[in-house]
Amino acid sequence: MKYPDKLLAEVKERSKGMKLEGINFGAGPVHPKLMIVGEAPGREEIESLIPFHGASGKELMKSLASIGLKREDVYITSAVRSRPYSIKHTFSKKENKEVIKYPNRKPTKKEIMAHAPFLDYEINCVKPKIIVTVGTTALTRLLDDKYEISNVHGKIIENTPILELNDKKDGYIWSKEKYIVVPQYHPAAVFYNRKLTEIIAQDWLNVKPLIK
Repeated sequence: MKYPDKLLAEVKERSKGMKLEGINFGAGPVHPKLMIVGEAPGREEIESLIPFHGASGKELMKSLASIGLKREDVYITSAVRSRPYSIKHTFSKKENKEVIKYPNRKPTKKEIMAHAPFLDYEINCVKPKIIVTVGTTALTRLLDDKYEISNVHGKIIENTPILELNDKKDGYIWSKEKYIVVPQYHPAAVFYNRKLTEIIAQDWLNVKPLIK
């Protein structure tokens, strides 16, 4: 989805001074089977301009395939649309000198709020009936920190409002619209804990009846 110039300028101004790289637009049909909200793009997503294009994207596509969906059936976005990076000084044995690296990192609450106009705009345009949050960042952005992913993964939270920016755009309020929200572990979680593979597979099967 192409964001309006005014919206791009607004988020750019809100993001001043933050360690954020590039912009990766959300993508998918206007009336999707469901909306997927992730954390933030990584280096591969910023370079390819495709949401969930890297290794975690392959895992996400497996999950979608398990319930009969393809990338083209869903709208994919995230709480932050730029790549959050950190700056690390490290010694390279190969180059025999100190080098600076810029690895991915988790976005801060300030960065999430700075990019909140993007997600609010997308939800307003797409009007999804079902939102699947993948990972803690997406979950807390939409439902606050009253839920923990370890307790609610795979559960169907029906008829719930979600958080959106207030009129002053300096805090969140609950939306008048209500949605079905299904929290899921982030696809990348299996890279750190293989035991989650079967749990994630089962959790996604819980989504299947919702899209019939």
